[in-house]
Formats: sequence, structure tokens, C-alpha cells
Amino acid sequence: MMASSSGAAPAHSNPNYQALAQHFKTISHFEHFSILGDWDQATMMSKGGGDTRGEAMASLAKHIHRLKTQDNLPALLHSASQESLNEHERANVREMRYQYQQANLVPATLVEAQTKAGYLCENGWREQRQNNDWQGFKPNLEAVIALTREEAQIRSQALGIAPYDALLDKFEPGMTSAKLEQIFGPLEQALPELIAQIVDKQASEPQIALEGHFPTEAQEALSRDLMQLLGFDFNQGRLDISSHPFSSGVPGDVRITTRYDEGDFTSALMGTIHETGHASYEQGLPQQWRGQPAGLARSMGIHESQSLFFEMQLGRSPGFLNLLLPKLNQHLKCNYTRSQLANIYSRVTPGKIRVDADEVTYPCHILLRFEAEKALIDGSLEVKDLPEFWSSKMQALLGINTDGDDKNGCMQDIHWTLGELGYFPSYTLGAMYAAQLSATLQSQLGDLDSLLSTNRLGDIMHWLGENIWSKASFLTTDELVTQATGEALNPIHFQRHLKTRYLEA
Repeated sequence: MMASSSGAAPAHSNPNYQALAQHFKTISHFEHFSILGDWDQATMMSKGGGDTRGEAMASLAKHIHRLKTQDNLPALLHSASQESLNEHERANVREMRYQYQQANLVPATLVEAQTKAGYLCENGWREQRQNNDWQGFKPNLEAVIALTREEAQIRSQALGIAPYDALLDKFEPGMTSAKLEQIFGPLEQALPELIAQIVDKQASEPQIALEGHFPTEAQEALSRDLMQLLGFDFNQGRLDISSHPFSSGVPGDVRITTRYDEGDFTSALMGTIHETGHASYEQGLPQQWRGQPAGLARSMGIHESQSLFFEMQLGRSPGFLNLLLPKLNQHLKCNYTRSQLANIYSRVTPGKIRVDADEVTYPCHILLRFEAEKALIDGSLEVKDLPEFWSSKMQALLGINTDGDDKNGCMQDIHWTLGELGYFPSYTLGAMYAAQLSATLQSQLGDLDSLLSTNRLGDIMHWLGENIWSKASFLTTDELVTQATGEALNPIHFQRHLKTRYLEA
């Protein structure tokens, strides 16, 4: 069973807990292949395979749902909670109960319908986005949103919370739109002036223009080199190409993707570092708890904190750019200086694309999607009106018009094609967690640049491993953050980080 170092009980004791542990391990095996099906569709599957794959994945999703809602689980969960369990096992039962409750809220027929609609929408989106084909995309998205509204209503009635809050709870347990408005409100007020100040400051600085041809093969070699520097284990993971960068797989079989532009290496480079943060979290989860709910990552906000720690806190720091520079010049046959690289990766420029946004303007993209999601779920915004809403909010937040450019507007993300509403706030929550973790780490170990200049990148990874990765889901999000930093989420760390890096440096 589980290693004694975890404090797990011997295999012969606590029979109800043992039965649950085996059952949820079986569920994890099916989920593993469901995740690989998603990965394959995004990376390897032929264009014509979408319908067949959608049917297969819908059947698999329905089967997983049945396993999570078996009639005997409530009695097993109750009996197991009465057994003599250690702290980690009690947390595992808590997470099992959460998974059961979440799955039991939604009927299997709806799960199956959502999976089919999501695969149809996503498969069509890949070509429709390239062609800026909003009219072709719209009916597929309308079907997905209709089913997501149905799910939100079912969850809302069962949990006694607002429909959109019921979706948020899937990705960030305990989070509500009211809490998010309190967290995001001060940031939304501060960002316009902060962006203006930074853009004005940088106007007097020369902007480095990228010139040259950067072959995909060379960029991929650079990506792999950096992933190894950051500790990625290629024996338990791989790097591939997709139209939208993502990280998936399971601990022991982690899959990350990126996309390359042969005229601009900047996006793929930081995108790879970002996804390596996700992957490192997965690879750093405790091995003896693989296949158990408590062995999973804590929440999407915490997951994003790791990717954004890698990309923003670490990856754009002067010390890391010093490590990156010789590798970049070697692989891409360039002759950049560190100041030029710093100029490239600290430039604040409002733009249309979320995944290419700098860390100062990025929250604006999330604020837009947060408002859109709430309105799509409560019915005050219909899918047909999304392009107009999008352009209006982009104009208000970043001074950018997206009229007629839907592929770089409301069609740019993959998440809504899959019905993943309630997910986007995790990105800015993650940025806030990352800033808070970074502030604590530096208070304990020293500033990042000093650590990197003295070859102590391993110490940074060890700190993250000890304080976040090894904790898996044994603690709640608030408990995890408080234990690691001494306080619950405090958004002031993020604003302080932005001002320090972009106005005071």
C-alpha cells in the first residue's frame, strides 16, 4: 500500500478506508487515459477523428462518473471516517468525499452530453479560429454554454450558492464571485494608472526589435535545455506542439505543449517555462500518494501559482536571464546582451492575446473573462453578443478594439469550448499566490538574483517542493498558503511586485 514515511496505516487495518483507496485508485487509472485522450486530440489526432473521439471520450467520462457516484460510497465514506486514520488518510477521505459530492451533483447524461458538445466545439474551433469564422463557431459555443448553464443551475440548487459560484468551486474550492470582486476590485482600480505610468516610463527606453529567423527545431532544443535546467524529468514527461500551450498528464506521465513562431522566439520560450512550472508541480507531488485524491494538486489557483512563479517571478528576473542568455544565443545563433533580453521581457504593451500578455496587463484579460463568464451564466449576456461585449471591455481595460477580429478576440482561448467557465480567475489568483510565495521565499533564502548568481536554483526548487509540491491536497488552499507564507492570500504582494519590478527597478 502506501509508504510508511507517509504515515499510512498497514494494509490489513481500516478495511473501509482500504476499499475506498483501491476504488479511487481505479478511478485515477481511467482518468489517466481520459487525460491522454485530450492530449492526443490537441497534438496528434487527425482532423477527421473528432466525432469518433468525442463519442469515445463521452463514454469514458460517463464511466468515470458512475465510478464516482456508486451507491456504496456514502456508507464507505462514513465508516472510513470512524476508523483510526492518520492525518494524511483523514485528508484523503475528505478529498474523496469532495469528489463524490461534486460528481453526484451532475447526472451522467449531462456529463455525456457536455463531453460530446465540448469535443465538437473544440475540434471545430481549431480551424474556425484560424479562419476568423465566428458564425461557424457560434452555434457550437451556444450548445456548450447552454449545457454549462444547466450544470451551474443543478450545482447551485444542490449547494445553495449562486450558479457561477458553483462553477468556481470546481476549480477553486470555497471561492465565490463576491470574494473575487473584493480581491480583484482594488487591482482593477489600480491597473489603468499603473499601466500608464509604466508605459510612460518605458517610452524613453529603446525597444528591442526582434530580427532574424528562429527555426522551430532550434527553439525546441532551447526549450528542452531550459526544462532540464529547471529540473523537468524527461523520463516521466515530454514536450510537444499544439495550437494552444497547455500542461496535462498525470504525475509520472506529464505532457506539456507549446507553439513556435519562427519570427519571434519570445512567446514559446516563456510559454515553455510557464508550462514547466505546472509540470514541476505534478512531478513533485508525493509518489506514495499517486492515484489518491489527497495526492492531487491543491487547486487551479495554486497550480497557476507554480507556473507563474516559474515564468514571471523567476523566469523574468535578471538572475535567470543571465542563465538563459548563453543558452539562447547558442541555440538560436543570436548575439543578444542581457540588457536587450531584459528589455524584451520587461516591455509592457497592451495587446489582444492573453497568452502573450506581459504580467502587468495580463490581469486585464482575466478581469474581462471574469465579467463575461458571470454574465454568460446568469443570462445577461448571450453568446451572439459576445464579440461586441469583448471589444467594448477590451477598449475600456486596455484601449484596444477587436471589432471584426474574433480570432484574436473572443475566439482566442480553448477553455470555453470545453465548458470550463469558472477557470479563468485562477490565473490572476495564481499570480497573486506566486508573488506572495516569492516574497516569503526571498525573506527566508535571500533575493532571487543572489540565489541564481551563486548556483542555488536547486534551493529555490527545494523550497517550493517542501512548502507546496509535497503538500499535495493534504491541506485546504488557505491552510497551505498560510503554512507556507504566514498569512492567507494577500493581494498587496502582487501589486508591490509590479511596482518594484517596473517602476522602481
